[in-house]
Formats: sequence, structure tokens, C-alpha cells
Amino acid sequence: MSNWRDQILREFTPNVARLTLVADPDSLLLEEGVLAGIRERCFELIPFEDHVAFRYAYESKFRSRWDQGEQTDLVVVLRSAESDLGCLPYDLLQAGRRLSFSLGEIFPNLSYPIVTSLDRGDLDALYEAQKRHAPGILGDNATKEFVLRHVFEIAPELIHKPSDLLRALLRRHYREQRIPALLDQRLIQVLRQQRGFEDWPLETIIPDREAFFAFLQERWSIFLNRSATQETAGGRKNEEPYSFEYPGPSDLPFDHDDIRVYIDNLFVEGLLEAVPHERAESLSKTWLAIGIRTDEQVDRTKRVDGLLDTLAADIPNEDTRHDDWLHFAKNWAELVALVLDSNAVLSESAQQKMNALQAQIDAAIVPWLTKRYAGLVNLPPAPPIMLHHIPRFLSRYINDAKHHKAAFVLVDGLALDQWIVIRKEITKQRPDYRFRENAVFAWIPTLTSVSRQAAFAGKPPIYFPNSINATGKEPSLWMQFWLDQGLTQQEVAYAKGLGSGELESVEEIVARPKARVVGLVVDKVDKIMHGMELGAAGMHNQVRQWAAGTFLGQLFDLLLENGFRIYLSSDHGNIEASGCGRPAEGAVADLRGERARIYSDSLLRDQVKERFPEAIEWPPIGLPEDYLPLLAPARSAFVRKTKSIVGHGGVSLEEVIVPFIQIERRK
Repeated sequence: MSNWRDQILREFTPNVARLTLVADPDSLLLEEGVLAGIRERCFELIPFEDHVAFRYAYESKFRSRWDQGEQTDLVVVLRSAESDLGCLPYDLLQAGRRLSFSLGEIFPNLSYPIVTSLDRGDLDALYEAQKRHAPGILGDNATKEFVLRHVFEIAPELIHKPSDLLRALLRRHYREQRIPALLDQRLIQVLRQQRGFEDWPLETIIPDREAFFAFLQERWSIFLNRSATQETAGGRKNEEPYSFEYPGPSDLPFDHDDIRVYIDNLFVEGLLEAVPHERAESLSKTWLAIGIRTDEQVDRTKRVDGLLDTLAADIPNEDTRHDDWLHFAKNWAELVALVLDSNAVLSESAQQKMNALQAQIDAAIVPWLTKRYAGLVNLPPAPPIMLHHIPRFLSRYINDAKHHKAAFVLVDGLALDQWIVIRKEITKQRPDYRFRENAVFAWIPTLTSVSRQAAFAGKPPIYFPNSINATGKEPSLWMQFWLDQGLTQQEVAYAKGLGSGELESVEEIVARPKARVVGLVVDKVDKIMHGMELGAAGMHNQVRQWAAGTFLGQLFDLLLENGFRIYLSSDHGNIEASGCGRPAEGAVADLRGERARIYSDSLLRDQVKERFPEAIEWPPIGLPEDYLPLLAPARSAFVRKTKSIVGHGGVSLEEVIVPFIQIERRK
């Protein structure tokens, strides 16, 4: 077989049985490639987790169709061992054929606990390595080293010098590879047995991406000092002892060939920040220039040009994994934030490149979403990939220890590029804050009533059809999720309408002795957006002014001081869009948005589509069957052709991929 998925997909032949029950303890059927292959064979899939939610989807979407004589191929997935299939409801057991898949069958010679800890996206490399090297039966440590070497390209026994270690960590953290803790522990164990890394904070910088780049940042100025000293005096001055947040060597080999190849990208993408230097003029004539702060406009131009080149070469295609789009979206947000800065001056050629790149991105993301979006819905929630995964992700943290507390702060309407604006302002006010930055997919259509409710319900919108056009049920959905997780009403809180400086309601909530989970809706950005007449640049300026105020900093202080771990996200982003005309007034839409219109009748939607042939008829993925979106294409909106708006509801990169940030204080 060419890859491990074939062993699974060969079992899915259409029209063999209308119902297939699968024991899938390792969530293999929910891997993007497997799920895409199953859907290409016209199978539909429902996980069996919540009995009530499952029964609703099963009866409304499938049982009713079978009763009418319609043929469907349904797969019900139980995320537990084959022996647990017998616990499924009797009517399913009577009607369905049974299958079982596990990683132990696919990788019989490797340690099962080690393989199960891997991200499913890493199984391709492991399967190829297994075929190529045909290892015998390996124990735990041998499996760990086999995986480190052949999946993550880290050979612990070959790391002897600082440059070896830095190269391995740069490759790992720059690519945002998620390496299981079991493998990190083995790597640290091997390195501690060698000489040369005694004073390195391996336990911190190996698993922690933010800590690693902070470790590098602390030492960049020292490296510039050494370079300047060598340039002028041909030697090194006596150095004063340094006070580091992260202990370890003060002198890192940034100029080693294996390290230097990363330097430009680290500064261009904002992973490291340029610093001022007394010999900036001479050092700026060398390869060090990208990491030296000189003229603000010149520095910005360097980063803009670098990001334009990087992004143009890295646009994901329709077969790439979701991780590629999330990484790409963060770099695109960095570029947008630079370009829309109030002090930015963009050359004509850079603006043309920006416009062309934007058009390419718009053209690339729609086919990818069409093909892959449905496969994101049921992915495991650690880490979260979609908004409705966040409550389940928080639940794992809450259930780890009785003293754990979490705050979910949803900033309505906040795009990734606008988060960067906020981050810069908060960093000025509170330099001791650290931000662990990730991103997640919003729900499509990217409307508040759809996406925000899903974020607080912890479920796809199909499970709240009666409230999908409003947000009034949001508090009860949030409460119900946590009651289902075993918390009490006294341990759960929710507040909305925040953002204008009043924190009394939050102070009252966090002061409750039993409060453990808090959901907070900050709607200031959404209000700015719906009143915006100055386009995307005006949005950035207004968000910057708001973030420069006291509200956000005081909110974060309040939560942290009361022991809450803070996670910030958004229900959707926003874009500047130009009018393409309004649908005819005679068309009765359930929702008349600027970027999305919703119909309950497909014929009615088809009639409007005829007038707007480039509009996107989005399928009801995870939505009620009678919730049929028509989305404005590219950068257009359903408003008069002479009008320009800042809005949301569509499938642009900025609307669909939103920030997911953990906020903490440096220790």
C-alpha cells in the first residue's frame, strides 16, 4: 500500500451497507486525508460522543431519509476499543456492519503508546520510514529515537555543539512542529548525558516555542556587541555578567551557516524583534541588518518586502493540511498589520505585489475550504482547530486539577491582523506579559450568531437550530456545556457587552469563591467595525486607540490576579469590501448580511445566484439542513456598487482564521 490510509479506505465501498459502525480509539477516521477519502466515496460521518446530540443528528439527517427509501452511506465512529461497540444503541447494532482500526495494526513493530502520542499529520513520515528501514520490534526508547530521527529529523546522538542544538530547535519551532512530551523528555535525557549543555535551559526551550525565541532574543544584542567589537578591534571586550530571564550561555553562534539561514525569516515574520545598536550604521551594511533597528520606515519596508516574497512562495494548495493555512494566516496578518500602520508608506510596486498576492490568496482558499473544511469539524480538540473545540480544550485543563481556573475572552469581530495591533499596545503597557499565539478556524458563514454561539456551545451549529439567527441562548449553551462536563452552576459564569471600561460585572464574577470557568464577550471591535467608514486602515487606527486605553490591560490583570488562565479568541475577522449590488428586494432572505445572505429554500437561493454568478453557494456543513448561505465572492459585498464597507460573513482568509491566544505573565 502506498500509504497508511489505504489500509482504512479499502474498507469503504459505497452501497455495501447504509450504516457502518467503527471502533476508532486512535481517531484515525478523523485525520484530514482519511476523512477526505471517505467523503470522496460519498460516505457521511458522525462521531458517537454525546448521546442526545448524536440522536438528534441521526434521526433528523439519516433515519428520516431511510424511511423515505433514500440510500445513504453513514459511518458512526466510536472513539474507543472494538469491545465497546456493543454499548451502542440496539437499533444501530441491528442495522450496521462493524469495523475497527487502530495504530497498533498499522505500526505493529513500534511502541503503541509512543505512536499514539503523535499528531496524525506525522503518520505519513513514520509510515514511509517504517517501509524504508523495516525496523524489528522496538521498545519505548528505541521507538522514541526512531520517531525523532525519521519524523522530526532530530538525531539526539549527533547533537554535540551549540550550533547542532540550535539548528534542531530552529527547524522544530520555526515549523511549529508539535512534538509529544514523551519525545522531548527522551531528547533532554540524551542531551543531559552529554557534555556541553549543562547550563542550557533544555527543559524550557526544547518544548516551549515562545520561551525558545525569547531565549534567542535575549542574546541577539550580545551577539551584535561581539560582532561590532570584532569589526573594530579584532577581538572581544571583557563582558559584564548578564541578567537573563532564561539562564544559559550568553554567546550563541548566530553566524553559523546552519543558523544564519533562519535569521532573515525570524525577523521578517516577527519571531524576533530588531534592536537598536550604537554601531547600527556600520552593522547595517552586513547580513545583520534585518535585526538592527534604524529608521522606522526603512525597517518596515525591509519586513514588508521580505513577507511579500515569503508569502508569495508559500500559498497553500487545496491538498495541504490545515496547519499550513494557520501558519500562513499568521504571516499574512503580520504583513497586513505593517501595511495598515498609520505611519506606513508603501511603494507603488509593493502595493501592486500586495494586491496581486491578496487576489491569489482569495482564489486559493475557497477550493481548499470546499474540499477540506468539513474534515475539520470533528478533529480532536487538543490543540483546538475550530472555535467549537475551545470549550473541550479548556475542559481538559479544568479537569486536570481542582484548583485550575480558565477564562475564555472572545473579542467579537477581531481579525488576526488587528490582534497584532492589540498585542503591540498591551506589550507597551505590560512588558511582563507573554502571548502564546495560535489560530483557529471560525464557522462558515462567519456570522456572530453562527460562529460565536458555536464557540460557547462547544458544538457545531446544527445542534442549536432554534437559536442560530440570534445570540440570546449563548449563556445557557455555555452553562449546559460545563454542566455536561461535571461542573456546577456556581463554578460557571458568563458576561457580555464588555469593552468600554466597565469591569464591575467581571470583578463580581471572579470574586466568587467557587468560580472556575468564565466566558466573556468583548464587543468593542465589532461595534467599531459596524460603524467604520474609513476602511481597513480606519479599523486598525480605531482598534489601536482602543487597545491603548486601560480596559484590556485591566481585564487581563484582574483575571490573572484571581488565578485564571486566559485564552482569547474571536468569532470571525473582517475585511474591507466593495459593493457588487443588492439582491432584488423581492427575494426573501432569512438574513440579509453584507457578506452573506441566508435562505431556507434552495430554489430561492438559486434565483439570487443567477444575478450574482460568482457568489458562493456554501453547503450546510455542520449547519441545519434549511440554513443555506450565499456568500459574496472575493472582496465584494451585497451593497450598492458605489459603496465600500468593512464587514464579515464570507470565506476570506481574514474572516475565517481568527486568533487563539494564551495570555500569561513572565515568571
